[in-house]
Amino acid sequence: MIAQLDALYIKTRPTKVLTRLMSYALFEGRPVTTKGRWINPLVFSLLKTVTTPVGALWKRAVEKPIFILGTGRSGSTILGIVLSMHRHVGYLNEPKAMWHLIHPQEDVIGNYSCAEAKYRLTAKDATDEMKQRAHRLFGAYLASTFSQRVVDKYPELIFRVDFVRALFPDARFIFLVRNGWDTCHSIATWSERLGVRVNGEAHDWWGVEDRKWHLLVEQLVEPEPLFTECAAEMKHFDRHLDRAMVEWIVTMREGLRVMESSPDAVHIVHFEELTSRPSETLARLCDFCELPADARFLDYARETLHPVPPREPFDAHPKLAPIFHDTLAKLGYHR
Repeated sequence: MIAQLDALYIKTRPTKVLTRLMSYALFEGRPVTTKGRWINPLVFSLLKTVTTPVGALWKRAVEKPIFILGTGRSGSTILGIVLSMHRHVGYLNEPKAMWHLIHPQEDVIGNYSCAEAKYRLTAKDATDEMKQRAHRLFGAYLASTFSQRVVDKYPELIFRVDFVRALFPDARFIFLVRNGWDTCHSIATWSERLGVRVNGEAHDWWGVEDRKWHLLVEQLVEPEPLFTECAAEMKHFDRHLDRAMVEWIVTMREGLRVMESSPDAVHIVHFEELTSRPSETLARLCDFCELPADARFLDYARETLHPVPPREPFDAHPKLAPIFHDTLAKLGYHR
């Protein structure tokens, strides 16, 4: 479906349909595994205009932007869609075109560039020029959609929290976690179902010709003492489930470190609690994000969010299994 719109969404708050369509068509960009990439030159042309002094005249102040972080396939899209129903919120679903303009080395997938890329970005990577571009881009988005707060779902930003805080010091981060068995199953299924070949290149969850996977191993796994005994072997993993376990482990452990270092800015949400107790979970989340009460938003959440049956455990790689189980336990998932 286009822009994640369905009949219930349209019925609940019709004015939000235009906001989502504008987000989808004019700001987010189209990644390598999707159709409609012909629109990307138009998107970049518009976004570049916005970053000029003249374009910057059409913007709102960006206050307390909200970022959804974690591992993909953990429920981040449905959380973003639910939050987009809030009357104050404009929702961006992985606006990697915008982030690529902010920092040209952020593209680990290869959506817009196959040049050098960095998984991690720190406060030292944030220049004054980048901060200005970020505020102009997000400010133009808020003005264009008549929104007061922006919610940006971009899971990989979990490795760039300090960079984002350098751009937006008052940012709020939602660390969304889901049982590792379910997340890994979902990643593997997604890549097998939606992976394509374009001009002889493989485009799937792991980027253009495994670009994301190689960067993940080189930049996140190899420097991590936890993987010393198996990092060399990981380079040759080709099973989606094994790769997904690696990504889930490094992402979840990064999230735990971020929570410890920035407890004032990060709020953890368990997918299972979000779907089984949406009212209570979202009430706490909105309180953390300083979003006012909105009855229609909560009604939509209750109709949309439902528990998902857990998946069966799979045969975990023997060298990853102990680390995987330990990470599950740290997040409160017990066998």
